[in-house]
Amino acid sequence: MTTPLIRSVKAPSNSHPLHRLLHSPAALVGAAWLLFVVVASLTAPLWTPYPPNEQDFTVILTTPSLAHWLGTDELGRDILSRLFTAGADALTVAAVAAAVPLIIAVPLALWSASAGRRQETVINRITEAVMAIPGVILILALVGVLGPNLMLVMAIFGILVAAGLYRVFLGQAKSLQSQLYVDAAQVDGSSPVGTSLRHVLPGLTNTIGVQFALLFAVSLLVQAGLAFLGFGPKIPAPSWGGMIQTASQHVYDAPWLMVPTGLILVFTVLAANAVGDVLSQSPDAPKLQIVLGPAARGAKKSGVGVPEVLAAMPVADAASGLIVSNLSLALEDGTTLVSNVSFNVAAGRVLGLVGESGCGKTLTALSLMGLVPSGIAPSGGTIAWKNIQISGVSERELAGVRGRRVAFISQEPMRALDPMFTIGNQLVSTISRLQQCSRAAAKAEATALLNSVGIVDVPRILRAYPHQISGGMAQRVAIALALAGKPELLVADEPTTALDVTVQAEILDVLRTLIAERGMSMVIVTHDLGVVADICDEVAVMYAGQIVETGSVTAVLDSPEHPYTMALLAADPHTVEGVVDRERLASIPGLVPPPQDWPSGCRFAPRCLFSTAACALPVPLSPRASTTGEVRCVRAKELVLSGTTWATEDELITSAPEFLKEMS
Repeated sequence: MTTPLIRSVKAPSNSHPLHRLLHSPAALVGAAWLLFVVVASLTAPLWTPYPPNEQDFTVILTTPSLAHWLGTDELGRDILSRLFTAGADALTVAAVAAAVPLIIAVPLALWSASAGRRQETVINRITEAVMAIPGVILILALVGVLGPNLMLVMAIFGILVAAGLYRVFLGQAKSLQSQLYVDAAQVDGSSPVGTSLRHVLPGLTNTIGVQFALLFAVSLLVQAGLAFLGFGPKIPAPSWGGMIQTASQHVYDAPWLMVPTGLILVFTVLAANAVGDVLSQSPDAPKLQIVLGPAARGAKKSGVGVPEVLAAMPVADAASGLIVSNLSLALEDGTTLVSNVSFNVAAGRVLGLVGESGCGKTLTALSLMGLVPSGIAPSGGTIAWKNIQISGVSERELAGVRGRRVAFISQEPMRALDPMFTIGNQLVSTISRLQQCSRAAAKAEATALLNSVGIVDVPRILRAYPHQISGGMAQRVAIALALAGKPELLVADEPTTALDVTVQAEILDVLRTLIAERGMSMVIVTHDLGVVADICDEVAVMYAGQIVETGSVTAVLDSPEHPYTMALLAADPHTVEGVVDRERLASIPGLVPPPQDWPSGCRFAPRCLFSTAACALPVPLSPRASTTGEVRCVRAKELVLSGTTWATEDELITSAPEFLKEMS
């Protein structure tokens, strides 16, 4: 069968700001209100029924009527006419005050991010000095010197705000500047200015839109406040702040006077904030989409089901279970945390991820659920479970997978349980949501689930709060919660790490029974090789963000071929039979290096007793010498043929073959 071509396409929904605006009722209403106020204010001289300063002492402080739709003020002037006449100046001044800091901060941040540390330091010190200026006092002083020129005063206010806004854009610009595509553009000869405008600035557009909307709302309030204090346009020119100040003097004899101006100011500020909220939402990630070949297109036309979104692999293999292909995870600055991890887990099988802390096991497991921590994202590869794409899809699509198809068991069961609710409440609500059933059916299912995980006194546990049960009992409840949506794949992160030996054995027995009865697959993260031997079918050994050895549990534990796997086994004081095998345990010198210190060659070489000059080059995975599986070591076959195993340094020198004695 021909492997379909995979390509990346833009998400069909929630990807463009205008699209997000049109699909958010609150933002749509806010945008419509802003448009109405802007158009009505700018065209006020053409449609308002009275001149804004025309006085009629026969209709002083009246409520709405057919002659005056919003009533009149203390001089008989039409409130509707004054309100929208004042709106033109208010909106213009607010727009200028919002645009000025952006015009200053964005170019400054782009230049600072690309210019170098010295220039950045100078700009930072200048902005810090500006931020230290007391803005309110300066504005009041400027009003005293310049007079009630709100346009100029608010423009200066924007300059003060630009200093703080610069810091917001600088952090984002530096993150974008560190991306590989920016480096590639510079290698291709793009100038620093061209690179910033073409590759960095587009990444700031969402933030620019959000900040403009927020600054626009703040500027409206600031200028209204100044006018309220008497620093607005000269009398009798109308202003929203001045009209509110006048209304405050008649709050007892004419309370209606406060309503029109107060409402239009509040609604305009809320509308700007609503639009800003939508602009701040991130668009859906691009998806991997399959490009069908002629045969597949024919099948689709004939009505045969063809999946639209698949992992980058042959369709024949995609339905077999979990397939992780060349998965890489990285920080926002491009630092790789997991490199090209690949493994398969067939239906009904259990894979163990083994390695020291800091090897990337938990990150890999979390990525199977799309739950990697903030600031970390997949930088390559695919994850698929039975034709369901997990990597690179939106949160809405992941919501249909999490809990229902793939479930997670945490190493800290108490974190999976809300202390504010009883066990029964949490189980029943979870089952109702995932299985779309009544509460009566969900309660019956909760009872059955607790029975299936070995809980005897089910009614008492359903009534109990998390703090009223033991750690082992909490882990059983956490497993029951994970089973609430009848998942097909369980991802377990150290599910027995905090339990004593007896409870650990019981939990493993529960998991083993569930897998056998339900035909589920499982990926289990653990440090305990005994757990791997007990429950796993296959094992993948991870070190410094990459897989160094894979194979069946029997093959890897009985005949390890990578020195790191040998070292892990040599540090275990027990044999398979559970008796002490050696008086002195072997150890691995040093620590797992952080990602920024990974060697360019074999990442285990600095700690390996068998490393040579050949280990300084990158080492790919290759087939194991003895059985199926793969190993990442240039000396694997040599070590296997010589019968060498990891030992203490003294044992190595006295018992190793000649080539190892010479190296030592």
